[in-house]
Amino acid sequence: MDALDLILTRRSVLARNMVAPGPNDDQLEAILRAGIRVPDHGKLAPWRVQVIDAAGQRALADLFVDIQRRAQPDMAEAQLLAEGRRPLRAPVLLAVTQTLQRDHKIPTMEQRLSAGAFCQNLLVAAHASGFVAQWLTEWPAYDDEVKAALGHRPETDIVGFIYIGSAAEPPQERARADLDKVVSHWSGPAS
Repeated sequence: MDALDLILTRRSVLARNMVAPGPNDDQLEAILRAGIRVPDHGKLAPWRVQVIDAAGQRALADLFVDIQRRAQPDMAEAQLLAEGRRPLRAPVLLAVTQTLQRDHKIPTMEQRLSAGAFCQNLLVAAHASGFVAQWLTEWPAYDDEVKAALGHRPETDIVGFIYIGSAAEPPQERARADLDKVVSHWSGPAS
């Protein structure tokens, strides 16, 4: 498959619909190496990635349940169980973070875009490696206690959690933006 076909066929698969196998260590390293091949003005590498192993996923599951139990003591047990399953949905879980260098000549917007491109490269590389992936934020990405548990300061952004595995069933195509609605042409200022 050529690169354009690869991009045109990439689609997210819901993490809850992923099964083993996930990428092995060599495949994951290749996916991560592809991730860093992004525009990065100033060579800041404002993003980081943590590979969360099975023990880490279970620890996050316990943490998510604990946080929700304290925040919402009336939460139904079924919902608490769902919170505990959140980090366990796929064989591989990555946490992508960024710490913006606010006093640098490279604008923070460009640093944010580089982090987004990093995540997109991970998704495309997972697809190229024969896996499926989903990039999610959800409430844990914005929770300071989750950040602290992962070893981050409150000012660090969790850009997202990338789930990687195999599809339980073939992914379905979804409607995409209509090019006529999102593309325009400009030839100079109107007279």
